[in-house]
This record gives sequence, structure tokens and C-alpha cells, in this order.
Amino acid sequence: MQQQRLRHTKCGGKTSWLIITLLTLSLFLHPLSFGQSSKADTDAPPAAKPSEGSITPSGPNAALLKELEAMRARIEELEQQLKRQAGTAASGNETTLGAEQTATVEAAALTSASSHFVEKSAAVQQVAPVTTPPPTGPAEPFAFADFTWLTGNPRTKEVPLDTKFFTPEIRADVDYTYDFRHPQDDTISGSSEVFRANEVGLTQLGVGGDFHYDNVRARLMTQFGLYSQTTPRNDSSYSRGQWMLNDAYRYLSEAYGGYHFNKLHGINVDAGIFMSYVGLFSYYNFDNWAYQPSYVSSNTPWFFTGVRTQIFVTDKLKIEPWFVNGWQSYGRFNNRPGIGGQILWRPNGKLSILGNQYALGEDALGIPGRVRYHTDDSVQYKYYDNPMGLLSKAAFSLTGDMGCEHGGGVSCAGDSSKGPKQSFLGFMAYNRLWFDKDLFAMTLGGGKINNPGRYLVLLPPINGATATSGTPYFTENPGDIYKAWDVSTTFDYMPSQYITWRIEYNHRVANVPYFSGPGGVTPPGGNTGAPGSFVPGWAPDLRNSENRITGAILVKF
Repeated sequence: MQQQRLRHTKCGGKTSWLIITLLTLSLFLHPLSFGQSSKADTDAPPAAKPSEGSITPSGPNAALLKELEAMRARIEELEQQLKRQAGTAASGNETTLGAEQTATVEAAALTSASSHFVEKSAAVQQVAPVTTPPPTGPAEPFAFADFTWLTGNPRTKEVPLDTKFFTPEIRADVDYTYDFRHPQDDTISGSSEVFRANEVGLTQLGVGGDFHYDNVRARLMTQFGLYSQTTPRNDSSYSRGQWMLNDAYRYLSEAYGGYHFNKLHGINVDAGIFMSYVGLFSYYNFDNWAYQPSYVSSNTPWFFTGVRTQIFVTDKLKIEPWFVNGWQSYGRFNNRPGIGGQILWRPNGKLSILGNQYALGEDALGIPGRVRYHTDDSVQYKYYDNPMGLLSKAAFSLTGDMGCEHGGGVSCAGDSSKGPKQSFLGFMAYNRLWFDKDLFAMTLGGGKINNPGRYLVLLPPINGATATSGTPYFTENPGDIYKAWDVSTTFDYMPSQYITWRIEYNHRVANVPYFSGPGGVTPPGGNTGAPGSFVPGWAPDLRNSENRITGAILVKF
């Protein structure tokens, strides 16, 4: 009896092993598509279904498939015999030596068939054609290449703590600028990025990010530090009407909400305050090849307030119409808003072409009928790329601007009957080299502008002057000529994608006294009277040129 139990145990163990083998074979065979993709099967119209687990012979594998079908049938037959024998043994019925021998023979046959079945199945998998599933949707815009080399684009590639609902963003921009003229009030004139001399200053601290869920989108980026004071003072639109828009918005660099439509390669409709990128360089210095961009970028808008529609026609082309309150303004200057737009084309990973256009805005405060037009166009090209070389890559950018105003006593061409010429013409060019796997970089560049009427020249902050107040010490009347040029050299150390250590030398020149001299632009004892007012017996110390060195730590997460 004990010997009989041992025999039953051996038979049951072998049966269990065979069942496990069959289950493994079943799992192995089930996903075989034999040349047909699962996506194609899902999209295909209903057809007559073959019997469960059967294989339909087709193509060059027909003979192998027929043989596999016969093997499968034989395996199923052997499996049923083993199950019956195992059940008889478990119920206590007598098991004879002949039955055990039969089971052993059948098991051996099943094992051989199983091995052969696996070999044939592997052969079918090797010769079966492999098809690539069709794409599930349109390609993501501009995702076909790495564009972190562009100026105006952040070079971060991973975002810590990114989620399905929120992509956080943190920026810090701290600088120290050494002005060779040592203005006694530590004030730097004529810059939209550098404001204080010979001291450490927080240009910007921004905290925010992108919200995105169920096709609804929103972006918030704060600006604490000098940007919260210097950016609003260059906008005079808040002076028309109530509610002090400069105070309401001064701590926001970007704030908008919108919706993403799943059309073409994506369509975004956003409303609020958003970056314009007129002048190519970004508002955020971390994103740029240089800290102080040339006049073409520094004197044209960094933001617009209004509505934009981003239409990604393909994964390489974006068309972006704008309906905005005015030229870099929180509100309207007069009774007419402005329109404009951007076209961005990146045909490959080496070339980026950007065009910004603006028209019809009446952007001279208190002078209705003076209409502005402007075009700003840039090209960037990466002409060398060797990630493992001492020189990692090299690229250049070229930007050209043209614009004018007409009406309200000025003309675009200088027609004597309509008023003095009120125009803008300028360019800037930069060349950047990266070294040692992008650990270091050097940028050389500069530019030039001609702006009769000075309608886009940044007003020096003489005695607290703002774009609204103006100043008698630096007029911006029709016919006032302003010409300027600059050059710069920038060195970057980038030990992480999240930080840049930067040092930069700038030399800037103007045809009229414009930059802060040793005497500064602040009256003794501080600002006197209303902002920008005349102070008897005092005059600002303005010079035709300036030389300065800026060191900065730039962080972005």
C-alpha cells in the first residue's frame, strides 16, 4: 500500500509538471500575432472568428502553421488522458503498472511534442514579418530635435516634481555689476536687465509653473526683485484711468489661462499676460546667451497683455496671432488695441526662423491717431555639433528690426507736410561656442539702432522719471535723433542644467549723453518734487558711453 502511494505521488508530480508546461506553452503561444499587429486587429472590421486557440495558415509560414496546428491538437489529447488518469488515482481507484507505463509513455510523447512545438513556434516568430504600429496621434510640436541650444530657450531638459496636473518652475537671477564710471547713486541708465552698479542685486525671483488637466491650461510666474519695479515704470498705459494697473500686475511676469484643442498638431488659446519674444532674447536671463542683450532686444517688448492663439500647423511650424492692449502695456494707451503675431519655423534641429509682427496700435500716451508698425525677424543656426569634442557645438543668431509711426504730427518717411521721421531700424548678431560637453560657453555679439524720435528708447530714470512723467533732461520729441551701438563678451560655466555662472563685459555707445556718469542721475538728498521734474541748480551726469562687467548666478528648476 505504501508502495502504491509512492507510485501515485510520482504520477501526480509528473502530471503537475506537464500541466505547468502546457500552461507555459499556452502563455507563450497566446500573444503570437504571426505578422499581424494588435493595432491593426483592433481597427479592422469584424470578420469570421476561427476556433479558440487555432492558427490560421497564411503567407510564407503556412506549412509551419499547419504543423503547429496538428501538434496543438495532439497535445490537447494527451493532456486530457493525463487528467483522467490523475483523477482516477486521486479517487483511490486501483492503478495498475500498465496504466503507469502508459502514462509514462504518453508523458514522454507530450514532452517531445512540447519541445518540438516550442522550436516550431520560435521559427515562426523569426520568419514572421514585423510591422510597426501606426502612430496614435500627431507628433508633439518641435519635439523631433533638441532645441535647448537656442538663445531665448531654457536649456533644462528634466523638470523635478513634474506631475500630470502641474509642472513647477522656479527662477533666481542675482547679479553684481561693476560700472567703470562708479556713479555715486549706483544707478545704471538705459538697460532693461541691469539697474544697479557696484552692489549685489536680485534682478528676479520667480515662482510658479504650468497647470494642465483635461485640456485646460494656465500659467503663473511671479517676479519679485528689481523686475517688479523696473518693468512697470517703462509702461505708461496705467496712467489712463483708474485702478493703478502697474501696482496690480507688477509682481506678475506671466499670468494666463486657456484651452488646448486637439486639432492639427495642437491649438492653444490663452488670455492674460504672456511673453512676446520680440527681439529674440527671452525676458529671463537664464534662457539667453548673454545677460545684456543689444538694443534691438532691450528696447522692444518682453510681454503683451491680451489674447493669443498658438496654432501648431505641423510639428515644425507655429502660427500665433495676437490681440493685445498695446505695445508692452498692461492697458490701452488710447482708444485702439493692437494686433500682431508670430511665426516660428524649425525645419530641422539646426535651424530656427522667427518672425514677430505688430501693427495698428496707438501707443503714444495722450496722442490718439499716432499708429505704430513694427517687424522683428530672427534666424538661428547651429553650424557645428560634436558632443564629444573639445568644441562641443557652435551657433549664431541674427536679428533685424524695422518699424515706424505715423499720424499725430509724425511720419514714417519724414514727409515735411506730415511731420518728422519717426522710425526704428536696427540689428544684432551673436555667435556662441560651447566647450567640454557644454560645460563652458563663450558668446561674442552686439548690435546697432537708429531711432529718430526716440519713441522706443528706454528713458533714463533721472530724478525718478518714468515713461509717464518723461524728463526735461532727456527729451523724446519728434525729430530727436538717437543712434547707438554696443558689443559684449560673455563667459558661462554650467556644471548643471539648472544653473549658470556668468561673467560679461559690455561696451555701449550713443550719439548723445545717455549713460550714467560719476555724478549719477539722482539729485542730492534723493528724488525731488514730482517724478522726472526739473530741479533748479542741478543736472544729471550723463555720458556718451559706458563700460561695465556683470557677474551673475542664474538658476532655473
